[in-house]
Amino acid sequence: MAGATWPAAVAALKSSNAYFRIVNIYTVGYEGQELEGFLRQLRRAGVRLLVDVRDLPLSRKRGFSKTALAEALGGAGIAYLHIRSLGCPKAIRDQYRADGDWKAYTAAFLKHLQKQPEAVRRLADLCGKQPVALLCYEADASLCHRTYVARAVAAVSAGHVMHIGAAGITPDRTMPAAA
Repeated sequence: MAGATWPAAVAALKSSNAYFRIVNIYTVGYEGQELEGFLRQLRRAGVRLLVDVRDLPLSRKRGFSKTALAEALGGAGIAYLHIRSLGCPKAIRDQYRADGDWKAYTAAFLKHLQKQPEAVRRLADLCGKQPVALLCYEADASLCHRTYVARAVAAVSAGHVMHIGAAGITPDRTMPAAA
Protein backbone atom coordinates (compact mmCIF):
# COMPACT_ATOMS: atom_id res chain seq x y z
CA MET A 1 0.00 0.00 0.00
CA ALA A 2 3.05 2.25 -0.27
CA GLY A 3 2.16 5.50 -1.97
CA ALA A 4 -1.59 4.85 -1.69
CA THR A 5 -3.88 7.65 -0.65
CA TRP A 6 -5.52 7.42 2.76
CA PRO A 7 -9.01 6.67 1.33
CA ALA A 8 -7.55 3.98 -0.93
CA ALA A 9 -5.64 2.45 1.99
CA VAL A 10 -8.78 2.37 4.14
CA ALA A 11 -10.78 0.85 1.27
CA ALA A 12 -8.11 -1.85 0.85
CA LEU A 13 -8.22 -2.65 4.55
CA LYS A 14 -12.01 -2.83 4.52
CA SER A 15 -11.96 -5.32 1.68
CA SER A 16 -9.38 -7.54 3.39
CA ASN A 17 -10.03 -10.08 6.13
CA ALA A 18 -7.83 -8.00 8.46
CA TYR A 19 -10.43 -5.25 8.78
CA PHE A 20 -13.31 -5.29 11.20
CA ARG A 21 -15.20 -2.21 12.28
CA ILE A 22 -15.04 -1.65 16.01
CA VAL A 23 -18.15 -3.14 17.55
CA ASN A 24 -19.67 -3.95 20.89
CA ILE A 25 -19.79 -7.65 21.66
CA TYR A 26 -22.60 -8.16 24.13
CA THR A 27 -23.03 -10.99 26.60
CA VAL A 28 -26.17 -11.87 28.50
CA GLY A 29 -27.28 -14.46 31.04
CA TYR A 30 -30.85 -15.46 31.79
CA GLU A 31 -30.45 -16.57 35.42
CA GLY A 32 -33.24 -15.07 37.52
CA GLN A 33 -35.09 -13.65 34.52
CA GLU A 34 -38.45 -14.22 32.94
CA LEU A 35 -38.57 -14.46 29.16
CA GLU A 36 -40.40 -11.16 28.53
CA GLY A 37 -37.96 -9.12 30.62
CA PHE A 38 -35.05 -10.88 28.95
CA LEU A 39 -36.39 -10.01 25.49
CA ARG A 40 -36.89 -6.37 26.57
CA GLN A 41 -33.22 -6.19 27.64
CA LEU A 42 -32.07 -7.50 24.26
CA ARG A 43 -34.31 -5.08 22.33
CA ARG A 44 -33.14 -2.15 24.49
CA ALA A 45 -29.53 -3.02 23.65
CA GLY A 46 -30.36 -3.22 19.94
CA VAL A 47 -29.37 -6.89 19.66
CA ARG A 48 -30.25 -8.41 16.26
CA LEU A 49 -28.69 -11.87 16.76
CA LEU A 50 -28.49 -13.97 19.90
CA VAL A 51 -25.68 -16.53 19.75
CA ASP A 52 -26.20 -19.35 22.21
CA VAL A 53 -22.82 -20.50 23.53
CA ARG A 54 -24.18 -23.20 25.82
CA ASP A 55 -22.77 -26.65 25.08
CA LEU A 56 -26.31 -28.02 25.36
CA PRO A 57 -28.99 -25.40 24.66
CA LEU A 58 -31.45 -26.85 27.15
CA SER A 59 -32.93 -25.25 30.24
CA ARG A 60 -35.31 -26.18 33.02
CA LYS A 61 -36.39 -22.57 32.93
CA ARG A 62 -39.46 -22.17 30.72
CA GLY A 63 -38.74 -20.45 27.41
CA PHE A 64 -34.96 -20.77 27.46
CA SER A 65 -34.43 -24.08 25.67
CA LYS A 66 -33.29 -23.82 22.05
CA THR A 67 -36.57 -24.25 20.15
CA ALA A 68 -38.77 -22.17 22.46
CA LEU A 69 -36.12 -19.46 22.77
CA ALA A 70 -35.57 -19.25 19.00
CA GLU A 71 -39.32 -18.91 18.50
CA ALA A 72 -39.67 -16.16 21.11
CA LEU A 73 -36.65 -14.31 19.74
CA GLY A 74 -38.04 -14.52 16.20
CA GLY A 75 -41.25 -12.94 17.41
CA ALA A 76 -39.16 -10.09 18.84
CA GLY A 77 -37.26 -9.61 15.59
CA ILE A 78 -34.06 -11.20 16.90
CA ALA A 79 -32.35 -14.09 15.12
CA TYR A 80 -30.98 -17.14 16.99
CA LEU A 81 -27.85 -19.20 16.37
CA HIS A 82 -26.33 -21.97 18.48
CA ILE A 83 -22.55 -22.46 18.26
CA ARG A 84 -21.90 -25.58 20.31
CA SER A 85 -18.12 -25.50 19.86
CA LEU A 86 -18.01 -22.30 21.94
CA GLY A 87 -19.84 -23.96 24.82
CA CYS A 88 -18.02 -25.24 27.87
CA PRO A 89 -17.48 -29.01 27.51
CA LYS A 90 -19.24 -31.26 30.02
CA ALA A 91 -15.98 -32.62 31.48
CA ILE A 92 -14.86 -29.09 32.42
CA ARG A 93 -18.27 -28.23 33.92
CA ASP A 94 -18.34 -31.48 35.87
CA GLN A 95 -14.87 -30.87 37.30
CA TYR A 96 -15.89 -27.37 38.40
CA ARG A 97 -19.02 -28.75 40.09
CA ALA A 98 -16.82 -31.28 41.91
CA ASP A 99 -14.04 -28.97 43.09
CA GLY A 100 -15.35 -25.38 42.79
CA ASP A 101 -11.93 -24.30 41.49
CA TRP A 102 -12.61 -21.31 39.23
CA LYS A 103 -8.94 -20.92 38.32
CA ALA A 104 -8.78 -24.53 37.08
CA TYR A 105 -12.12 -24.11 35.26
CA THR A 106 -10.86 -20.98 33.53
CA ALA A 107 -7.59 -22.60 32.50
CA ALA A 108 -9.37 -25.66 31.11
CA PHE A 109 -11.94 -23.59 29.22
CA LEU A 110 -9.30 -21.26 27.75
CA LYS A 111 -7.39 -24.33 26.55
CA HIS A 112 -10.59 -25.57 24.87
CA LEU A 113 -11.25 -22.11 23.39
CA GLN A 114 -7.78 -21.98 21.83
CA LYS A 115 -8.80 -25.03 19.78
CA GLN A 116 -11.80 -23.15 18.30
CA PRO A 117 -10.23 -20.45 16.07
CA GLU A 118 -12.68 -20.98 13.20
CA ALA A 119 -15.70 -20.56 15.48
CA VAL A 120 -14.19 -17.44 17.06
CA ARG A 121 -13.48 -15.92 13.64
CA ARG A 122 -16.99 -16.79 12.45
CA LEU A 123 -18.46 -15.10 15.51
CA ALA A 124 -16.23 -12.04 15.01
CA ASP A 125 -17.51 -11.80 11.44
CA LEU A 126 -21.12 -11.97 12.65
CA CYS A 127 -20.44 -9.29 15.28
CA GLY A 128 -19.02 -7.04 12.56
CA LYS A 129 -22.28 -7.25 10.60
CA GLN A 130 -24.90 -6.71 13.31
CA PRO A 131 -25.33 -6.29 17.07
CA VAL A 132 -24.78 -9.73 18.63
CA ALA A 133 -25.21 -10.98 22.19
CA LEU A 134 -23.66 -14.19 23.50
CA LEU A 135 -26.01 -16.21 25.71
CA CYS A 136 -25.36 -18.50 28.64
CA TYR A 137 -27.09 -19.02 31.98
CA GLU A 138 -25.19 -17.13 34.69
CA ALA A 139 -26.35 -13.64 35.60
CA ASP A 140 -22.82 -12.70 36.71
CA ALA A 141 -20.73 -12.49 33.55
CA SER A 142 -17.53 -12.71 35.60
CA LEU A 143 -18.52 -16.27 36.52
CA CYS A 144 -19.39 -17.48 33.02
CA HIS A 145 -17.40 -18.81 30.09
CA ARG A 146 -19.27 -16.48 27.71
CA THR A 147 -17.03 -13.66 28.89
CA TYR A 148 -13.94 -15.53 27.72
CA VAL A 149 -15.61 -16.22 24.37
CA ALA A 150 -16.48 -12.52 24.01
CA ARG A 151 -12.91 -11.51 24.88
CA ALA A 152 -11.55 -13.92 22.27
CA VAL A 153 -13.85 -12.33 19.68
CA ALA A 154 -12.77 -8.85 20.79
CA ALA A 155 -9.12 -9.83 20.43
CA VAL A 156 -9.57 -10.68 16.75
CA SER A 157 -12.01 -7.90 15.91
CA ALA A 158 -10.99 -4.78 17.87
CA GLY A 159 -14.38 -5.03 19.57
CA HIS A 160 -15.46 -4.03 23.04
CA VAL A 161 -17.07 -6.52 25.42
CA MET A 162 -20.26 -5.26 27.05
CA HIS A 163 -22.49 -7.14 29.48
CA ILE A 164 -26.28 -6.85 29.47
CA GLY A 165 -27.75 -7.35 32.92
CA ALA A 166 -30.11 -6.07 35.58
CA ALA A 167 -27.97 -2.92 35.97
CA GLY A 168 -28.22 -2.19 32.23
CA ILE A 169 -25.24 -2.43 29.91
CA THR A 170 -21.82 -2.39 31.55
CA PRO A 171 -18.34 -2.60 30.05
CA ASP A 172 -16.25 -5.68 30.73
CA ARG A 173 -13.76 -5.47 33.56
CA THR A 174 -10.87 -7.59 32.47
CA MET A 175 -10.20 -10.28 35.03
CA PRO A 176 -6.84 -11.95 35.31
CA ALA A 177 -6.80 -15.22 33.41
CA ALA A 178 -5.79 -18.41 35.16
CA ALA A 179 -2.10 -19.17 34.96
